[in-house]
Amino acid sequence: MARSQTPLTIGWDAARANAKPALIIQALMLALAIAYYTSPMAAGALRALAEFKRAHGLPFVIIASVVGGALIPEIFLILFFQRGRPQFGNLRNLAFTIPVWGFDGSLVDLLYRAEAHWLGDVATVPVVLGKICIDQFGYNVFFAAPFGVLTYEWKNNGISVRPVRDLFTWRHYRDKIIPTLLATWAVWIPLMAIIYSLPLALQFPLFILALSFWVLLLTYMTNRFAGKVEADKPFALARAQTSNDLIN
Repeated sequence: MARSQTPLTIGWDAARANAKPALIIQALMLALAIAYYTSPMAAGALRALAEFKRAHGLPFVIIASVVGGALIPEIFLILFFQRGRPQFGNLRNLAFTIPVWGFDGSLVDLLYRAEAHWLGDVATVPVVLGKICIDQFGYNVFFAAPFGVLTYEWKNNGISVRPVRDLFTWRHYRDKIIPTLLATWAVWIPLMAIIYSLPLALQFPLFILALSFWVLLLTYMTNRFAGKVEADKPFALARAQTSNDLIN
């Protein structure tokens, strides 16, 4: 395996090529967390959002997940890489991403509520670290990363069963899941520290802010595995979703 194709270097390339957008979303979420604890106006607005989420329950979770994971990335693609011209491929892509991210968002909300039940809804260092470990080294390792790679490979292979067969092999995990985990941890461990420092009712709304970036990163990684995009290109995340990639 060439150097550029080893699990370590693929994960590192993805994290490095997309460091700027990662830092932007991390800085934005950190600013929101600081504002919650220092600005009564910001705290009031975020509490109102939390109450809205609590009042509408699962429908809010599903709709927010679809917006963050499917609609915003697709709008980004249309505006910046299709010159504002929607194509049939965009509708086909949404037919895939809407159910995937609606389902995934529901599981994340369930995870956050389970962690609050197990460890408490407090922002102490041991509790925050415990939730990060469960999230990133449990849920992410055994479900989130394999599920994300599988679904996007399934799409890239024309809804073939081959990715499902490969999913349970060590070679697949070594070559595709581990690089995805490495790229994910570089972005999500700092984000999780921010998210888990807030009350439970605000954790999922902040997760949605970061979901769009995660979808772009996941798309980049799976297109890289398929040979559709090279690492180290500017704006690698978005370029992974050129209109040709969506149609193929």
